[in-house]
Amino acid sequence: MELNHQVVDTPPRDAASVVMLRDGAQGLEVLLMRRHADSAVLGGAYVFPGGKVDAADGAPDLLARLDRPPAELHARLGEPALSPAQAAALYVAAAREAAEESGLLFLQRGAQEVASHSAATCTRLRAGESLHALLAEHGALFDTDALAPWSRWITPRRPAVMNKRFDTRFFLAAAPPAQEARVDDFEVTDARWLTPREALRQYRAHAIDMAPPQIVSLLHLMQYAGVAQAMADARSRRPPLIQPEPVETAETRVLCYPGDPAHPVPARALPEPVPTRVVWRGKRFEPPQGFGAFLD
Repeated sequence: MELNHQVVDTPPRDAASVVMLRDGAQGLEVLLMRRHADSAVLGGAYVFPGGKVDAADGAPDLLARLDRPPAELHARLGEPALSPAQAAALYVAAAREAAEESGLLFLQRGAQEVASHSAATCTRLRAGESLHALLAEHGALFDTDALAPWSRWITPRRPAVMNKRFDTRFFLAAAPPAQEARVDDFEVTDARWLTPREALRQYRAHAIDMAPPQIVSLLHLMQYAGVAQAMADARSRRPPLIQPEPVETAETRVLCYPGDPAHPVPARALPEPVPTRVVWRGKRFEPPQGFGAFLD
């Protein structure tokens, strides 16, 4: 992965992503999916399932298939500038993209997960069938309660590793226990359940590529012992807004986050010991002191 050197003047596009979690033998695990090498956005990189918000994600008939009213989802997201329908559409986009890319569907019929239909439903969704029609067919609701708003990342005007800008809301979610992640072999070509530590080790070893939001998010996830702790923390606070501030030095490029001396926002957005900046070295972004303090 190479640095981007273009300035992008267009407004960021609304997007949503699901940081899928499960408890594994070595502790908390996160689902990382490799985008197709030919993808226009982070081709070949490992990312969390997600994508752009579509106009249909805010359609009234689809919002009526949510388990919570838009006003309640709006309050949970904590963005007063959005309308309730816009906030609800972000939840829909997160769950829809997760279903299309990972095959994991957050669905309810009554209080029960509809696991027996999830794989087939995701296949039909990938083929272009209407999400509202599929939900109505099962008499099901989207399980927005499964999604906990976690963070909001806005790509700077000079993106680090791509030439597009996004305003992405990241949600935490426990993977539905009766479902299995499946790649679509179109947008996504590989899926790995890894502990945050192992994912960062693979990145450091150049075994996988990742972008700064994933790198910093994994450093954040290392602070949690398991899914329950991560979900409880996300639900206890307003999602922090993270607008990276690029800084050029004589030697390299640095991305600074709120709380860093070079960032205009003095208050930390992420807890200690998550670094307030990452530095480009050896074709990798890493904490200023390197990964050793976190991984070894």
